[in-house]
Amino acid sequence: MIETTLLSPRLAHAATFIREGAFLADVGTDHAYLPIALFLGGHIRGAVASDVNRGPIERAEENIKKYSLENKISLCHCDGLCGIERFSPTDISILGMGGELIVKILSAAPWTKSGGIRLCLQPMTHAEILRAYLSAEGYTIVDESIAVEDDKIYQLIAAEYTGAHDIYTDAELLLGKINIRRKAPELTRLAEHHIAVLTRRVGGKTSAGASADDEQRLIDEIKKVL
Repeated sequence: MIETTLLSPRLAHAATFIREGAFLADVGTDHAYLPIALFLGGHIRGAVASDVNRGPIERAEENIKKYSLENKISLCHCDGLCGIERFSPTDISILGMGGELIVKILSAAPWTKSGGIRLCLQPMTHAEILRAYLSAEGYTIVDESIAVEDDKIYQLIAAEYTGAHDIYTDAELLLGKINIRRKAPELTRLAEHHIAVLTRRVGGKTSAGASADDEQRLIDEIKKVL
């Protein structure tokens, strides 16, 4: 069970990817709402909430004290996953960051490839870069979905290290293999967003006399998915 009253729609969506009984590391935690909600619902056994900035740590500390969870949720003022290994998390959430930043954080923490750790990732931008990185590094995407909050589209990716290197088409990197296979409810909306972005890019390149063949090919590929 998850105490969703504390969570925004996108966080509530992300919470479903955290395994029951997990010890969670919530990176970039801000208010620590995710670990608090998961613990209050009896979904996890404990957590560490981290952030690179002091302000979010102080807000998280206030909320943890509010719910008397000082002995269940630890705080770590650190950059990315630096220092988190000592807590031996089973599940790691990295939400609300750009795909390139998530890649940087994971690249600096090769220990996430051991012990059956699950990654719950929510790239705000460049999901295709994140998926390509996960595949290249041997992480397998075991689940994914699409959430909408305040008219914004969010992709959620759950991955675990297996050593396998999955092959993706460019459209699958953008939209997600599992989303495509399941015909996720918001897949059309996500695809149309990317088509609109690519179409504007085609127009800009064409006006400048540059080739837009790659963009047009990707547009056609996305349309085939739909």
